[in-house]
Amino acid sequence: MKIIITISFFLLVTNVHSQEVNPQLPDFSESTSIPGMKLVWRDEFNENGQPNPKFWKHEKGFVRNEELQWYQEGNASCQNGVLLIEGKRVRIPNPNFEAGNTSWRKNRKEINFTSASIQTKGLKEWQFGTFIIRARIDTTLGSWPAIWTLGNSGQWPSNGEIDIMEFYRVKSQPTILANVAHATDKQYVAKWDNSKTSLKHFIEKNKDWVKQFHIWRMEWTPESIYLFLDDELLNTTSLSETSNPDGKNPFLQPHFLLLNLAIGGQNGGEPSPETKLIKYEVDYVRVYQKE
Repeated sequence: MKIIITISFFLLVTNVHSQEVNPQLPDFSESTSIPGMKLVWRDEFNENGQPNPKFWKHEKGFVRNEELQWYQEGNASCQNGVLLIEGKRVRIPNPNFEAGNTSWRKNRKEINFTSASIQTKGLKEWQFGTFIIRARIDTTLGSWPAIWTLGNSGQWPSNGEIDIMEFYRVKSQPTILANVAHATDKQYVAKWDNSKTSLKHFIEKNKDWVKQFHIWRMEWTPESIYLFLDDELLNTTSLSETSNPDGKNPFLQPHFLLLNLAIGGQNGGEPSPETKLIKYEVDYVRVYQKE
C-alpha cells in the first residue's frame, strides 16, 4: 500500500506539472518537488556550450558493441536549454587503423559516423534514489539512444547495469527497452531482466509521440528498481534476485550515469544511406534521494 500511495501522489504532481509545459519544447520551469525526497543533483543544460566538465566526462573513439560511431566531444553541446547529441555521417580515416588487426576497433579503415557519449563516472555517483530525465529521441533506423547507469566497482556485468531507457530495433520493430543486468558464472555474459515495448504502443496513444519530449524515471530502493516512461511502469526488478555468483549485489553500491547516442552495431540497425544526421536531446537530469 505504501508504494501505491507514493507512486500515485508522484503521478499527481507530475501530471499537474506536465500540463503546463509544451511537450515539444524544453521545460524551463522549476523542478518538481517529491514528498519525502530531496533534490540532491541536477543538470538542466541551460548554459550554452560544452556539457559541464564538473559533472560529465566524454568517452572517445570506438567503444563497445561494434557500433558504427566514433565518440568525440564535438558532437555533444548544450543549446537552447537542452543537451544535444548529434550522430553525423562522415567519411574520415580511423586514426587507430592497423591492417590485419582482428579488433573491430582497429580493422576499420574509416569512421562513417561520429557521435557522443558522456558520463558522470568519478564525478557524480549515487546509491538509491529517484532519477528523472526528460528527453526526446530520434527513432530513425540506426538510432540507439540510451539513459543508463553502471556500478562504480567491478567488471561488467558484475558491476551491474540499469538501462533507464534504450531505443533500437528488436526483430526489425522500433522498441523502447527498460533493462537491469547483473553477472552470471560466465565472464562478460549478463543475466537480463528486460522489458521490450513496441514504439507502436506509445504512438497509438499519442500520434505526436516522436515529436515530443518524454519523462523517463527510475525509482531505486534497497529492495527494488522500478522503471517508468511517462508514468507507465515498464519494468520492476527485485534486488533479492540480482546477486552475482560471488554473492555481491551490484545494485547495493553507487552507480554513475551515462547519456549516449550509439548508431548501428549489434542492436541499432544499419542506417539508411540517406541518413546524414540523427539527433538526441536531453532537457534535464534530476536526482532525488530520501531526506
